[in-house]
Amino acid sequence: MRDSEAESTADGLGATVPPGGLMDLLGVCAVVLDHSGRIVLWSPQAEEVFGYTAKEALGRYAAHLLVDQRHRDMAAGLFAEVMSTGTSWAGAFPVRHKDGVNRLVEFRNMRLLDEGGEVYALGIAAGRQVLHRMETGLALCEKLVSQSPMGVALLDHELRYLLVNPALERINGLSAADHIGRHPRDILTFLDVETIESCLREVLATGTPVIDRYVVGRTPADPDHDHAWSVSYYRLEGAHGQVMGVANSVVDITERHRAEAEAERGRRRLALLATAAASVGTTLEVERTAQELADVMVPDLADSAAVDILDSALELRHGADRDGPRRFRALGLARAYPSEAALAADQLGDLASYRADRLITRCVRTGRPVLVPDVSAADLEHIARDPDAARLLARSGVHSYLAVPLTAHQEVLGAVDLVRARNTEPFDDDDVLLAGELAHRAAIAIDNARWHQSIRLTAETLQRSLLPGPPPPLHGLDIASRYQPAQISCAVGGDWYDVIPLDGDRTALVVGDVMGHGIDAAATMGRLRTATQAFADLAMPPDEVLRHLDTTTARLETHIATCVYAVYDPHRHTCHIANAGHMPPVLIPHGGPPRLLTLPEGTPLGVGHAQYRTIELELRPGDRLVLYTDGLVETRHHTIDERLDELLRLLGHSGPLQATCTHLLEALRDGDTTDDIALLIAQARTEDVRRV
Repeated sequence: MRDSEAESTADGLGATVPPGGLMDLLGVCAVVLDHSGRIVLWSPQAEEVFGYTAKEALGRYAAHLLVDQRHRDMAAGLFAEVMSTGTSWAGAFPVRHKDGVNRLVEFRNMRLLDEGGEVYALGIAAGRQVLHRMETGLALCEKLVSQSPMGVALLDHELRYLLVNPALERINGLSAADHIGRHPRDILTFLDVETIESCLREVLATGTPVIDRYVVGRTPADPDHDHAWSVSYYRLEGAHGQVMGVANSVVDITERHRAEAEAERGRRRLALLATAAASVGTTLEVERTAQELADVMVPDLADSAAVDILDSALELRHGADRDGPRRFRALGLARAYPSEAALAADQLGDLASYRADRLITRCVRTGRPVLVPDVSAADLEHIARDPDAARLLARSGVHSYLAVPLTAHQEVLGAVDLVRARNTEPFDDDDVLLAGELAHRAAIAIDNARWHQSIRLTAETLQRSLLPGPPPPLHGLDIASRYQPAQISCAVGGDWYDVIPLDGDRTALVVGDVMGHGIDAAATMGRLRTATQAFADLAMPPDEVLRHLDTTTARLETHIATCVYAVYDPHRHTCHIANAGHMPPVLIPHGGPPRLLTLPEGTPLGVGHAQYRTIELELRPGDRLVLYTDGLVETRHHTIDERLDELLRLLGHSGPLQATCTHLLEALRDGDTTDDIALLIAQARTEDVRRV
């Protein structure tokens, strides 16, 4: 009954209720007989039960119309008893239908008196088959609801519980009596009840069911643990469409939910490992690898990650600080969101000494993870560097902590600090395994990077020590030079340049490149530079110097080098030059466009028995000669001709010598180049020179 109908009935004003109730479903009819057994009233429903219309039935004796000859004596006895004693009778009696078939009909018979004292018999009847089907259906529905493992509830138009089955009692942790008359918001206080009631109202208003909606939360039945349910809402309607209320069914799917959640968690972990494999250790740089590790752990594993490397590991010192405080350098830091916790972390590049009672110190000392699922105030004192930092971590909501060691080849290089704040789940053993796997992979990359950087630094230091310092004062010549190692993480090469004063105010200009990288290449470069200086002092022409260098290089095992050697005479303004497989020099005439010098071809040094030729060119005051190694112009993405054209274009707008060197390196240096650069620019100048 709708609210307005209920109110009208309560006021005694009556109401019009649409058909479709239980009486209509049963097909209940009414028949009235007078004292002689003649039919005087016949309800419209009687035609459905007995088959006769009112016109066919009224005025006829009921026994003759409706009762078979075999049952008339029994019918007469029952009729007489009701009429004489006023006792009601109920039961099933065979009635002959209009179609001639006897059918059992359920009766409720009683005596009536009118105001004149006349006696009548009222019979209320319903088909026994319909009634039996209804009884069976009701019994079945009751058993299905009461015995169902699925929670079932019926709510009225105001979302008050009308019915709750035992399964829902167990799910909600409250008896049916505690439900009846109350709203979901009074029962489901642990859940998002606003959303639940809004959904129920929508179903009640539209009739559109909601099927298999996931709800996760807690009920009084188990207030300490989350459960998951599949919930469906549907509107209940009568036979003629009248709205009776809204029902909901609840199925506990906690185990399935947990299995799916664990499977999803496993997929995320595999994805994180795949991401780490692709993004951690992309270079041979310790700092870059540490930051890549921190980045990959946030936010999927932690809200904040810090990567600290032992200073002793960076300096390749074994067994340092074994029992005392440890010195760490902060090399990686990542956060999922801005937080006060950022102020508690060491800044990138900072070197800090961590006392022995800090958890990260314990982690690197033991080489084992340190897990604190639920962080207390006392724990924060051993996590943070000082009390102020501990208060910052507490205010930012840090509730769970994990430190895992960075171990490579049985050596602990440092540790990774992980914390959770907004992520409400504490770290668990699965997180320890995942973080440990990520840390181990990164540790291998960091170990490779630190050894590579050590070897690179050694080679670079060796190479720089072998390169010349500032040139001495030269006659009639201004010099600018640069040496720059490769920008990416690869070993330094054997590029070199030299400026050698000679007799007669002459100057030898040399640029060379030993093929290969590392300490061997740098050492070979040093030998060739020393040999070049020795041969230059013998006043040999350039081609003779190169022939001797070729022989020297051939004796240096498998090394090969390229070289361009030039001698400038300021008195004659001439330059004699020879090339051993090197990049062509650039001549920039004073006031004219730059051009590549076409020199006689010569094989690289070290091939053996090579022939070289010397050419002579003018180098007038203001003219410039540019010598360089291939690292200045070679890239992976352009042809050598394109890069040489770019070099000439840049030199066409050159300024002072030092500025020109800087401009060339900035404009031509490619971030992916794997080679060093040696650059030497000489400019003839006008000055008084000593006459020979």
